[in-house]
Amino acid sequence: MKDTAPIALVAALHDELASVLELMPDEHKQTVGGREFWVGHLHGQAVVAVLSGIGKVAAATTATLLIERFGVGGIVFTGVAGGLGEGVRVGDVVVARSFLQHDMDASPLFPRHEVPGYGRSRFDADAALTDRLLAACHHTLTYLPSTLTASTVHTFGLHGPRVHQGLLVSGDRFVATTTESQALQAALPDALAVEMEGAAFAQVCHDFGVPLAVVRTISDRADDAAHVDFPKFLREVASRYSGAIVESLFSR
Repeated sequence: MKDTAPIALVAALHDELASVLELMPDEHKQTVGGREFWVGHLHGQAVVAVLSGIGKVAAATTATLLIERFGVGGIVFTGVAGGLGEGVRVGDVVVARSFLQHDMDASPLFPRHEVPGYGRSRFDADAALTDRLLAACHHTLTYLPSTLTASTVHTFGLHGPRVHQGLLVSGDRFVATTTESQALQAALPDALAVEMEGAAFAQVCHDFGVPLAVVRTISDRADDAAHVDFPKFLREVASRYSGAIVESLFSR
């Protein structure tokens, strides 16, 4: 994977960004808009790494800065999410093909979920970049789960993790109750997972014509049982997934 313009590597949380920065031998920091952007190379490709910020507004600001200030030619986002779709389990990986803001509701002026001014509720991921990310995820899951400790596998029930692809939904609310997750499943039955940034990145990338690909590791089922040892999951599972998937993507 080699492009002339830099590729943005965006993580949702500090541990995940750290796993990406470990792959960059020559990174240096620039601070813009209160955000730390790490500029460098990965396998000879110019890259810019940054934390997205939490929520759609922070995510949109970060995406715009990456495009306007750093001139990135594509964005790859890694993070965690709550599983919604049937069979989407803790430790699985979801690669987004499309995005929707589940809390967008300008009715009765516009249909529920439709973004005013766009005539649509869903924004697509870039097909080519997403195909490459999907291949990297499949490759990573052929070996990485076997390197996890028995304790980690037992604690989180990580048995035969799989890769899913489809709809990712975003909103400015942390979904962590069965009532909320069931409401989302009823309203959006094809949604695979829920998080707080992806759809904002997708709308900005649509506006600027910049390719976007997003992968999310499932940390919980976004329900009443979602209160896992999240720091342990992030440290021992999600951050390792992020680093390995990015490494695979850029080394292929």
